Amino acid sequence: MRSLEASIKLESRPRLSIFKTFKTKREELTGEAMRQRSIIINLATETRHMMNTRTSLAHKVAEKSNTIWQNVYSGIFRDLDEILLPLGIVEEAGRLPLKRGPKALQEHGVPYYKLTESGMLVAVSLDELKDERIKILKKFFDDYDIKEEGFKEVILTLLDVAPNFVFVLLRKYTEAYIDKKIDKLIPFNSNRLRYALDGTIVIYGELLEGFSTLTSSDRESVINFFRSNLNSKH
Repeated sequence: MRSLEASIKLESRPRLSIFKTFKTKREELTGEAMRQRSIIINLATETRHMMNTRTSLAHKVAEKSNTIWQNVYSGIFRDLDEILLPLGIVEEAGRLPLKRGPKALQEHGVPYYKLTESGMLVAVSLDELKDERIKILKKFFDDYDIKEEGFKEVILTLLDVAPNFVFVLLRKYTEAYIDKKIDKLIPFNSNRLRYALDGTIVIYGELLEGFSTLTSSDRESVINFFRSNLNSKH
C-alpha cells in the first residue's frame, strides 16, 4: 500500500496528455495531445541535434497543423518544460552553439532534447510510429539493463511473433502511468507490467495457455476466427 506522502506526490505529478480527446469528440485528439505526440515522435526518429531544439520542434508541429511555427512555440515550450521534462519522458541532450541572437543564448547555447528510457517506452505506445516501434523497443532493450531474468527475452520473442500484441501491452502500460495507477515507467519488469495491466494480463495469459493445448485443426479454426473478425474492421 502506498504511503500518504507517496500518494500526495503521485497526485501532484504533471499529467501526460498524449491520449487526451475532446469530451464531445471522443475519437479526436486535443491540440495538446497532438503536440506532445509530435514531440515524442520527432525525438524518437530524428537523429540530427539541430532538429530537436524547441524551435525546430515548433516548425515540425506547425507544418503538420498548417500554421506558422510562432503560433505553436509557446505550447511546445510548455509541453517540454512543464510536462515532458519534469516527468522524465524527455531530457536535455546537449547545447548547440549560437553565433547570433540574444547574448545569453550565444554564451550557453540552444538546448536540444532526446527521449529518456521512459520516453522510449511511451513512444512505442504511439500508433503513428508504426513499424518504427520495433526498432525503438529493441534499442531500449539494448540500452537499458533489465535486471529480471528472462523478461527481456520474452518481450523480444513476442515482438518477433506478435508485435501488435506488444504494442497493446505498452499502450496499456503507458495509460496506467498516465492514470497514476503506477508511479513510474522504469524499472520495466513483469511485476510492474502485471500491476499496470490489472486483470487484462490474466485474460491474455489464459488465451495463450488455452491456445497451446488445442489440436492443430482447432488452432487453425481459432486463428481463422480472429482473422475474419480483424478483416471485417477494414
